[in-house]
Amino acid sequence: MALDITQAVIEEAAEFGAELIISHHPVIFINPLTSVTPETASEALALAERKIAAICAHTNLDAAPDGVNFHLAKRLGLVEPYEAFASDGIGRIANLPCPVTMTEFLKTVSGELRTPVRYYDSGCAVSRVAVCGGSGGDYVAAEQIARHGFDTLVTADIKHGQWLNASKLGLNLIDADHFATENVIIPVMRDRISERFPEIEARVSTRYGQTVRFFGWASA
Repeated sequence: MALDITQAVIEEAAEFGAELIISHHPVIFINPLTSVTPETASEALALAERKIAAICAHTNLDAAPDGVNFHLAKRLGLVEPYEAFASDGIGRIANLPCPVTMTEFLKTVSGELRTPVRYYDSGCAVSRVAVCGGSGGDYVAAEQIARHGFDTLVTADIKHGQWLNASKLGLNLIDADHFATENVIIPVMRDRISERFPEIEARVSTRYGQTVRFFGWASA
């Protein structure tokens, strides 16, 4: 199990004797696959050469009732029921057990996801939180806030204009990293496979992880 199927993950799977890699991001996530050659499809070719299959659950796992965003919300301490806030079922909204300051919530996000964070603090307490694992900056929108009443959005890959829009809307905004906001689902997938198929040995890759390193960031 891995968020991304990289060469390192494929090598680890081959050494382990795995017949299958299950990932969140498709193996052709970065570069669309038009041909399978050493120059254009190294990961796909490596899988074929080692006779390792791949199952990649991407948008369907984001939108699943018990998928990425459910477990992201759960990890951050939001309490059920979790409401989907996009027409495609992606994203979840729920309340904290009680309101907290932005500083307190930043500590929770950074600590639970083990990642540095970037943020905009509107000055409002954190009470009703929307989460969207991966790139969810498009949800920094007045119509979304009006419809669902959230005061805080936790997502990743926030663009400059989206930060400015958050300040105009009075929205607490937290960029908690693409990898960290989605990686919560990987151990869950491992546990599900192990429970459903106890005869199969399933493990989380030890060679995949966040490749970007931060310098000079201010964590919560």
